[in-house]
Amino acid sequence: MQSAENGHFRTERDFLGEKAIPADALYGVHAARAAENFPLSGRPPHFELITAMGRVKSACAKANLELGLLDEDIGEAVIAACGELIDGGHRGDIIVDALQGGAGTSTNMNVNEVLANRAGEMLGDPRGAYRRVDPLAHVNLNQSTNDVYPTAIKAAAVSLLRALEKEIAALQSAFQEKEQAFSDIIRIGRTQLQEAAPMSLGAAFSAWAEAFSRDRWRVFKCEERLRVVNLGGTAVGTGLGAPRDYIFLVVEKLREATGIGFSRAENLVDATQNLDAFVEVSGILKAMAVNLFKTSSDIRLLGSGPTAGLGELVLPAVQAGSSILPGKVNPVICEAAGQAAMKAAAADYLVTQAAQNGQLELNAFAPLLADALLEALSLLAAAVRMFRTRCVQGLEADREVCERHARQSPAMAVAMAPTLGYARTAELALAAKQAGKSVLETAAEQGLMDDESLKRLLSAEAMMELGYRR
Repeated sequence: MQSAENGHFRTERDFLGEKAIPADALYGVHAARAAENFPLSGRPPHFELITAMGRVKSACAKANLELGLLDEDIGEAVIAACGELIDGGHRGDIIVDALQGGAGTSTNMNVNEVLANRAGEMLGDPRGAYRRVDPLAHVNLNQSTNDVYPTAIKAAAVSLLRALEKEIAALQSAFQEKEQAFSDIIRIGRTQLQEAAPMSLGAAFSAWAEAFSRDRWRVFKCEERLRVVNLGGTAVGTGLGAPRDYIFLVVEKLREATGIGFSRAENLVDATQNLDAFVEVSGILKAMAVNLFKTSSDIRLLGSGPTAGLGELVLPAVQAGSSILPGKVNPVICEAAGQAAMKAAAADYLVTQAAQNGQLELNAFAPLLADALLEALSLLAAAVRMFRTRCVQGLEADREVCERHARQSPAMAVAMAPTLGYARTAELALAAKQAGKSVLETAAEQGLMDDESLKRLLSAEAMMELGYRR
């Protein structure tokens, strides 16, 4: 492909004809046409996907170089250009939209052109010349979008899964710290928003910590689902157009480039057309989003008030809450975490739809899948970090409110039932309600238990024993 300078533009050609490209652009005619064709989301492909594309292209170049399929100067220049892309360089030249037709071809060609122009520049060519380094003949050598693009999605997803797992682990630890701090505070447990039975406040935090422990394990384990790739399968998984020794070597180079234990799929045709592994991972993210929403909603409810709500937790005040009500502070971090969880859960639907709408030997909807899955991963990691640092770590318990609610609640009678019997306890609860007094006061007045027995029975330790001792 030849280029000609024309003022601040150069002219590039493809089989559709000529097109003016900004003279200093690293992208070329293929990316420019794609940018015009797909004015959809207004966002480029996910940052981590482009980083992963750089790593995949570097692995391919190293395999081609080692096998003598690329001249050493060209191969080294392409690898160097990949390194710049991996380090975050040249992102302004990734101009294609995140959503695009062609199963990711536009993203692949945009990356090919950027790498070819930058590598050619290192070898003395002006941008757009493609004399020393060609996007297809050199950068895309022995590759197809159909094996490079899904492999890059997997590499990006694994990197983001690892980051998410660390954030979940930190959140779990934050809840465990609060579990210990609040272990001696009695509160009333509620079922269906009605008072049910006394428990410790620490026990509530232990349940949230346990939920995130499961999320942490699931997110850690599901990486395995993404370690099988179709790189080397080229267009439909048969490896057509690529040398056999390259197909065996390139995944080894991918492992080195990514630090991820990738392996070549046993059935490359299957791995090229079927994206169900992403659906499995997405489902795990949805489960994590459910726990994030439920927990943030619980904390928001327990912090309601401060005087006319439950008020058992005191949430950190992070910003003014109202443009009309002076002094109002809202649980905005919980609300933001909930919204992020909703969006991440909704992304699972898009991943499912994209995966199931593939046809025959390829899935044309992979760009939508990549956009939804990678955004969900990034969003959940950011939300978990925000929730931990801006809310959970700063949570305080209002001990007086918790204990007042417990003392006044007829649900405290549940703890007395093993000693007094169900019928007598029911009578006690009714008498307390009619007298407008607490169950504890009524029990003391009726001489059913002495103060020491009541204190021991209703201690945090007794509440959290597994059953009662006969």
